Amino acid sequence: MAALADIAPDFADYLFEFPFGDIYSRPGLALRDREIATIAALAAMANAVPQLKVHMEAGLNVGLSREEIVEIIMQMAVYAGFPAALNGLFAAKEVFALRAAAPNEEDAA
Repeated sequence: MAALADIAPDFADYLFEFPFGDIYSRPGLALRDREIATIAALAAMANAVPQLKVHMEAGLNVGLSREEIVEIIMQMAVYAGFPAALNGLFAAKEVFALRAAAPNEEDAA
């Protein structure tokens, strides 16, 4: 949101309020399930790697394992193609490496 503050502050608000205020807060799915769906969708799009990385981090924070994230992305090869899955796997590799390098990170084991 801070990156948009100088160019489109209203858009930054919309970006936060609609998905996280309205959609993510709805009953019916746990946050873990919502992150599974979001990771799958972003991986299938193959053109939203920065957002995919954010949601991989969020998925790890709500209880997804690295193995589950890899399986979600591999599943996308069937529906979105191997290039999309490869992009997703390389994004996951980066997220996992950064997380492992972070000091005092519980998931770094």
